[in-house]
Amino acid sequence: MSRLKAFTLIELLVVIAIIAVLMAILMPALKLAREQGYRAACMGNLRQLILAWTMYADENNERIVNGATGYSNQNMTWADHRGELAWVDQFSATDQAVTLQGIRHGALWSYIKDEAIYCCPTGRRGEVLTYSIMFSMNAVGHPSEGVQQKGLFIKLRTDIHSPAPAYRLVFIDEGYMSPDGFAVHYNQEQWWDDPPVRHGDGTNVAFADGHADYWKWSATETIKEGRARQDSYPLRWKPTTPEGKEDLQRMQRGCWGRLGY
Repeated sequence: MSRLKAFTLIELLVVIAIIAVLMAILMPALKLAREQGYRAACMGNLRQLILAWTMYADENNERIVNGATGYSNQNMTWADHRGELAWVDQFSATDQAVTLQGIRHGALWSYIKDEAIYCCPTGRRGEVLTYSIMFSMNAVGHPSEGVQQKGLFIKLRTDIHSPAPAYRLVFIDEGYMSPDGFAVHYNQEQWWDDPPVRHGDGTNVAFADGHADYWKWSATETIKEGRARQDSYPLRWKPTTPEGKEDLQRMQRGCWGRLGY
């Protein structure tokens, strides 16, 4: 009689163990590859947004778009936006429909009629907007900070000259949105809005000359504090390490062009 052949229990356990080891090796690599794909897609969104921002200035005598999300045609102590439609007309942290309507009615919609461009692929359920414009780019300039002067708070693209447009930030992948724009102190060594920790240990940004880049944070404390506050509004913490201060100053120079302290 022929004998039936089958795997022994030990053989099956060995095979399962080998598969588990292979999965443990491959999963981090697959996760990294997926994240790099998201990062590339996000950077593509930012390139399209900064192109639209540039085209807006081209067609409006070098005047740049109102960067204060939700603040169309308003005059406040921190910025005069009379007669200026905001790039996103309305924003709500809790009502997706309001923000979508704000995107469609915003000043950049005629250049980018695709709602998906306004949100990073890693956006969470219910998020339709993850990108902000920096305070300095015709968004918000608090009088107490001393930034309402030519070359710091930008209304005309031609005022961006020192440093060159290649060093001045316009858009940032903020993730959980703060109101109006991405805030950075000018005259204090302290964060205002928290550093976004996106796509690993940094975030994607776009500059006034039209290029986009990935900024990786140098300090462990920057990453730790940013992750701890990524679902809430800022607490304005102060970095304590040289690397942490370097991260902050890099963002401040990118926003305002120089430090005010």
